[in-house]
Amino acid sequence: MLYLLHPYAKERSLAIHMVWIMMIFVGLFSAYFHMTLSFVGQMLDELSILWVLAVGYAVWFPRKLFPSFIKDRSTFSRLVLLITVITSVSSFVKPTANAYALNCFGLHLLYTLAVEMRRSFFNLSCTDQKVLRLAKLSVALWVLAISCWISDRLCCSFWQRLNFCYLHGIWHILIVMAVAYGTTLIAYLDASNEIPYSLPGLEYWPCDKWAVGFPHIVLSSSSKTQKRC
Repeated sequence: MLYLLHPYAKERSLAIHMVWIMMIFVGLFSAYFHMTLSFVGQMLDELSILWVLAVGYAVWFPRKLFPSFIKDRSTFSRLVLLITVITSVSSFVKPTANAYALNCFGLHLLYTLAVEMRRSFFNLSCTDQKVLRLAKLSVALWVLAISCWISDRLCCSFWQRLNFCYLHGIWHILIVMAVAYGTTLIAYLDASNEIPYSLPGLEYWPCDKWAVGFPHIVLSSSSKTQKRC
């Protein structure tokens, strides 16, 4: 994703690469936690996810939805940083609630995405079928993933009696796919709002005609490239 979305990040802001770099740490810490099942591993896993969400909020949250007392993204980013630091410290108070809190952040992101999609649709700037398909896939994957997570949490003994102990693994696979699709959709909407002159579009790797692939943003125009020429 770092490679596929680099043209967009170079045009918009290289800080966006921090999202993907942080996701690498999420994967490493998640692997460490599941190998050791230790408290340290749990906190590293959950805090890394929290900071990925924080970076995503800082770079992608729509300006139109900023609180009225915030006028620019740098101020909003400082507010996000403050809240994230406080939340990180608070996460040690009741660690069992961390996973539920993180999923609440996910619900808010889903709501924000729905608001942006609705606004784009009514502005007739989001009629591309690829965008609509990506939105549907992102939501469907997230719903399937969260259903597996809830079922694994609340009905663990039931699945054990059926000798089916794979829901947590399925959750991980589905949520990674949902994140890959969802973040690309968010980045596309961000590009449409922040750098509309670049004429952003969606394509899939390795083949754009395939129903499944890695979505990424293509820019038909680039002012920064034109300036260098």
